[in-house]
Amino acid sequence: MLHPEAALSPRFAWFMLAASLAVFLFLSVTAPSGAFEAAERSFLLALRNGDDPALLNGPGWLLYFVQNITALGGWPVLTVFSLLLAGALIIHKQWSFLFVLLAVVIGETVITGMLKDFFGRVRPDFLPHLTAASSESFPSGHSASAAAIYLTFGLAIANVLKQRAARRYALGASLVLVFLIGASRVFLGVHYPTDVIAGWCVGAAWASAVWLAAWRLNNNA
Repeated sequence: MLHPEAALSPRFAWFMLAASLAVFLFLSVTAPSGAFEAAERSFLLALRNGDDPALLNGPGWLLYFVQNITALGGWPVLTVFSLLLAGALIIHKQWSFLFVLLAVVIGETVITGMLKDFFGRVRPDFLPHLTAASSESFPSGHSASAAAIYLTFGLAIANVLKQRAARRYALGASLVLVFLIGASRVFLGVHYPTDVIAGWCVGAAWASAVWLAAWRLNNNA
């Protein structure tokens, strides 16, 4: 049975929801209008080789690393991951968590798509993209999906762990993965840093909202 409060206290979930929404609202009225464009442009260019902007500054394996990390936030990997997890939940009759998973995945996809269309921010066009990218830039879909789905998975794992240290490790590992996926989008030149931060906020806010709804339903059951 799902016990949301065992992994994430309602108070902290409310805090995460409020903080994520506040940061996103700030970025939504500043970033798409170009308030940080000069600084973000300089930052993105600093990640590239001065003689050949198609190359990253750093060791030769860096491009291979970030391309593989970014795939973990793409729809093929997340779709397969979510379907496998949903199948396991159905087998074990974990209906409450199945509801959480479906709500997080479907809701985040719809919300992010609507926000991209609304803001219509163009992706960085002053340096080569090191991976394929087609939709609008703000907010980052990879970052939003990673934050929503991997944080939910981390909370689910923490939900069944008894030791506090193990719970913290599960949540910490999910946070590290979310950070790496978002950072990879910047290294690959397909997003501005503010796109990524906004994506994290969207995913975290939606995951928190769904988790709070599950907590309330669990208490009223």
